[in-house]
Amino acid sequence: MPSLKAIRKRIGSVKNTRKITRAMKLVAAAKLRRAQDNIIAARPYAKALSSVVSELAEVAGTDAHPLFEDRKGKRTAIVAFTSDRGLAGAFNANVVKKVEAFVATELPADAEVSLRLIGRKANQYFSRRNANITSFDPAPTSATALQTAGETANRIVDDFLAKKVDRVFVVYNEFKSAISQSVVIKQVLPVVPDQASGGGARSSVDYTYEPGKEELLARLVPLFVQIGLYRAALESIAGEFGARMSAMENATKNAGEMIAKLTLQYNRARQASITKELLEIIGGAEALKG
Repeated sequence: MPSLKAIRKRIGSVKNTRKITRAMKLVAAAKLRRAQDNIIAARPYAKALSSVVSELAEVAGTDAHPLFEDRKGKRTAIVAFTSDRGLAGAFNANVVKKVEAFVATELPADAEVSLRLIGRKANQYFSRRNANITSFDPAPTSATALQTAGETANRIVDDFLAKKVDRVFVVYNEFKSAISQSVVIKQVLPVVPDQASGGGARSSVDYTYEPGKEELLARLVPLFVQIGLYRAALESIAGEFGARMSAMENATKNAGEMIAKLTLQYNRARQASITKELLEIIGGAEALKG
């Protein structure tokens, strides 16, 4: 049985750990609220842009912009969002598993897959497995999400136009709630207009476009790709804070349970020590009487 000193030291260590996990939970909760606000603020703009692009594509035709071109090649690029740090449960593991499962089951066996990784955890994982990593960037923050999305969008658009890749997908944790995130994979290129946003009753209306439809598409379609990656970045940021908050809450709870068990063990050991000392005193007194 461990000594009383060792048990006291262990209890103190677990209490210090509980303080850290509780503080990390509070920090993640505060940052999560701001990340949720950013997502809510970005949704109306992204929805309106999707509607405009879809309507223009319906009127001008999908051959009006090269990013609409659906090629049947085998060169595929995947943009994966993870975090730079751990202590967030299965947040990062779910993304890399989704990427591996998608490559194994959804792509042809002879597909040429390249990775553009955003977040150190994904880079560490795939670097150890000698994957074809085209680029790596640190995980975005609320302040850098738009810049990271813009730079990544420019890279994949340039690769697509140069016919270095035929399709581009993005993989990220979609934020559902503080305790729920789901990994999604979406096609980024070629751009597929959202028929639910642009068609329907408005398709018969004829507009006069200034500048022309082709010029508008030339400006809006790359922006549409960028905003799609920006939303993925915001979802990943919020999902990370939610996963970390949940993980730290569980860690804090487990630390409390461990402290209770160690305290019980300490009390039993202390009681046994006191009982042993009493028995020794009583035994010595009886021996003196004899």
